[in-house]
Amino acid sequence: MTQLIAAIDQGTTSTRCIVFGRRGEIVASASREHRQIYPHPGWVEHDAAELWRNTQEVIDAALAQGRIAPSALAAVGITNQRETTVLWDRVTGAPLAHAIVWQDTRVEDRVMAYARAGGQDRFRSLTGLPLASYFSALKLQWLLDQVPGARRAAQAGDALFGTVDSWLLWNLTGGAHGGVHLTDVSNASRTQLMGLASLDWEPGLLAAFDIPRACLPRISPSSRIYGEVRTTGLAGVPVAGILGDQQAALVGQAALLPGEGKNTYGTGCFLLVNTGGTPVSSTAGLITTVAYQLGSQPPCYALEGSIAVTGALVQWLRDGLGLIKSSAEIERLASEVADNGGVYFVPAFSGLFAPHWNSGARGVIAGLTAYAGRGHLARAVLEATAYQTRDVLTAMEHDCGTPLRELRVDGGMAVNELLMQFQADILDVPVVRPQVTETTALGAAYAAGLAVGYWKDREDLRQNWRVQRRWEPQMRAAERERLYGCWRKALDRSIDWL
Repeated sequence: MTQLIAAIDQGTTSTRCIVFGRRGEIVASASREHRQIYPHPGWVEHDAAELWRNTQEVIDAALAQGRIAPSALAAVGITNQRETTVLWDRVTGAPLAHAIVWQDTRVEDRVMAYARAGGQDRFRSLTGLPLASYFSALKLQWLLDQVPGARRAAQAGDALFGTVDSWLLWNLTGGAHGGVHLTDVSNASRTQLMGLASLDWEPGLLAAFDIPRACLPRISPSSRIYGEVRTTGLAGVPVAGILGDQQAALVGQAALLPGEGKNTYGTGCFLLVNTGGTPVSSTAGLITTVAYQLGSQPPCYALEGSIAVTGALVQWLRDGLGLIKSSAEIERLASEVADNGGVYFVPAFSGLFAPHWNSGARGVIAGLTAYAGRGHLARAVLEATAYQTRDVLTAMEHDCGTPLRELRVDGGMAVNELLMQFQADILDVPVVRPQVTETTALGAAYAAGLAVGYWKDREDLRQNWRVQRRWEPQMRAAERERLYGCWRKALDRSIDWL
């Protein structure tokens, strides 16, 4: 009798395999980091072959750690960094170039050209997305134009495009020997090629971006059996769930009713609020996206505020400046001072995402005096995440018309208790961390488990959600507004730097 569900969580900085039990508890896990490749300023790449190798390794390591046989698994789900663009050879299975990561800004000149021809929101009514270097369509267009022979191969169906979920599914189910070429609605909604209403590739968008349909994966619900694993230690296990990482975290947090939301603190920061069966158009700089589709049920939509740099700023403090030796050290260093010493850090390394959408913004450190030390800079780095979240939450409340009652949090930075308390203070909203913070992987496991009947329905998922810690706002209103006002001044100085 199968008793477990596995999830592959392929993120921006690492790949993990986590095995869950029926109550959502972690039974076994393994993780591998991969290289971040920066060939030019603003360019960010991954080696897709390395991502696949690491996926195989973490599967084997997790099964070995838990002494788990494949026969003990009911299904496996996939969750992934979303807009990252992979192009590979259908016959050989080899990537035709490095994957272009969601943070990459090389297509900014193309974004501006399209915007001049019809405005930044020319495709928003159809896709829910503004024109930005963030999404996959222009990344794919760049690869087809720049990689020798790629466009001709794509037109013939010999070069295949996918976000990372498609790349992993294709390899898991046989690769060049019959691999399934498919994506789910949540990932497809981030390409800027799928219609929010049709849930299909839109001919008008394919024509506008000059993308041949023959290279695109089939679009499927987020919870359905797609095929069996034919490679790796999971051979014979059905792949039954796919969700983009932030939508997966929404499901993992059991935020399944309209008005419920979550914030995931990872490489970037992503706040999603469930809007139910109707896509809500944003007038405040947010993204309208597909949250999930469970089997034959109608799709569920969400509003999303995407922040490009949060955890990545801590990594930069570690790797770029050498101010800390490990990311975990930042809380201790920041706790050595009582406040930020007047220092504010705007981490616009590759422009600003929601709600500003300013590609010309660049990073700014403001308020420096001779008094400022390492602790103040560390504290400013953490506070930058909280301030950016307030920017997004303000926009979210404007679009939704109602204030958020509490903020459910997850992701790597959610373990930072100094940050979580400051987040509650600067928002004036309670912050709640669940017992299982690996909600991205858990959401993919839930999608797969629902498809095979491991969990009966959404109420089963809601019953699994339990509070681990809650932070209540403690800051006085005047101090909250003073700090946020200084942040806004620093933010203004980063806008349109280029």
